[in-house]
Amino acid sequence: MRLDYPKIAPAGIRALGGVHVYVDNSGLPKALVNLVYLRCSLINGCAYCIDMHSRDLLKAGVPAGKLLLLPAWREAGEMFTAQERAALQWAEALTRVSDTHAPDADYAAVSAAFSPKEVVDLTLAIGLINVYNRVSIGFRAAPTS
Repeated sequence: MRLDYPKIAPAGIRALGGVHVYVDNSGLPKALVNLVYLRCSLINGCAYCIDMHSRDLLKAGVPAGKLLLLPAWREAGEMFTAQERAALQWAEALTRVSDTHAPDADYAAVSAAFSPKEVVDLTLAIGLINVYNRVSIGFRAAPTS
């Protein structure tokens, strides 16, 4: 690790933790949130977060085959629910926002699958994992396994 960022900036890390607690208590299904976290982490190439969220999903009973197909969720047929597909589409659009600019079609899809509050909570979760990915990659946090 390049530096011990939690020790150097504990208040900043606690602030991110506060958002994490909010998302955990938002009412969004935990498996769905972890799928989104994992998909964003796969896009960003964050080994630390890929390891953590894969393990969380496996512990929650999500089949390993589903995790293996996550990068190809569009081609995985009914392996992913309509709600999961809308969330993953929104997660990809926001993770790649400099290229996508959050297309209206992606917003329409997520808005059809979730309530307005859920769309906000999901968007906060996507933003949060992207921050965590950048911190973990930037400071070279290693997977724990």
